[in-house]
Amino acid sequence: MDGVNRPTIRDLALAAGVGVATVDRVLNQRAPVKRETAERVLAAAEAIGYHGTGLLRRRLEETAPNRTFGFLLQRRADAFYQDMAAALAAATRAATAVRGRPVVEFVEDISAGTVAEKLLALGARVDALAVVAADHPKVTEAVETLTARGVGVMTLLSELSASASIGHVGIDHRKAGRTAAWAIARLARQPGSVGIFVGSHRYVGHELSEISFRSYFREHAPDFRLLEPLANLEDPHLAHEGTLELVKRNPDLVGIYVAGGGMAGLISALRETGAHRRVIAVCNELVPETRAALVDGVLDAVIATPVQALAERAVEILTRAVAGRAGEGDSRILLPFELYVAENV
Repeated sequence: MDGVNRPTIRDLALAAGVGVATVDRVLNQRAPVKRETAERVLAAAEAIGYHGTGLLRRRLEETAPNRTFGFLLQRRADAFYQDMAAALAAATRAATAVRGRPVVEFVEDISAGTVAEKLLALGARVDALAVVAADHPKVTEAVETLTARGVGVMTLLSELSASASIGHVGIDHRKAGRTAAWAIARLARQPGSVGIFVGSHRYVGHELSEISFRSYFREHAPDFRLLEPLANLEDPHLAHEGTLELVKRNPDLVGIYVAGGGMAGLISALRETGAHRRVIAVCNELVPETRAALVDGVLDAVIATPVQALAERAVEILTRAVAGRAGEGDSRILLPFELYVAENV
């Protein structure tokens, strides 16, 4: 838009549903303005292309309260969690409604007791937090304890049964499981046995993926034999050993779906045995190892979480929670996943 027709302060006031004097107060800090009003003015400025949008954003940042957001993730060595940690930290620092300080911690021992202890310890240092965890009474108790102390807790990737949770961001596991089943049923040369790995039998997300995976085969490909799920605790070594056992015990094995982590173990076992020549393999998350395995033909499809979008939406939920607006907006967000094969990586 040229200088003659660019939006004026009056246009901005109209778009934001406030008076010109209010916009002036936000721009020039002549008098206090409610935080939500200033945010509405900024959103309107961005929408109409107002030339002073940058100044408005700086004004909000200058007056934003200091808040610390905690993130409890799993297995530091996992490239996916490293990517997620970086995205969550960046989204926290980029937030305009708060001056965000991220605190990211990892859990190597993903047992419920350890996760609960880590939750309580992290909760003592932050204003609100997000966690990746399996559903267990000990974890639920920790969430409820933190909530009673005024520390909001939300979930990432896999939900918890704790009613006190302030929100969730992840993918639609029902669609993910059915998509994995569709890929194996369509790509397998003939019906046979199909294996599935979950991180733990207590991950709600993995459970939904497995149920939906089986549901698709019952509905569309009943000639395949679905094996009992194996828990690999998100550990590549356990996934490796489990894959070797599946290949050894099931000569008719035609497919494997990893609904959780430990993908590196699946990949190494398929390479070691050469089973990838007959086994259709689908797993989660596009990281260097899974990308290389797709290109090499060891993996056939990868269902990936949009990490950047997840981080941004999670920080939005945490920001609303610390502002006392947890009930506003969508607090349970299921993001569209990304599907990768060898030809689009």
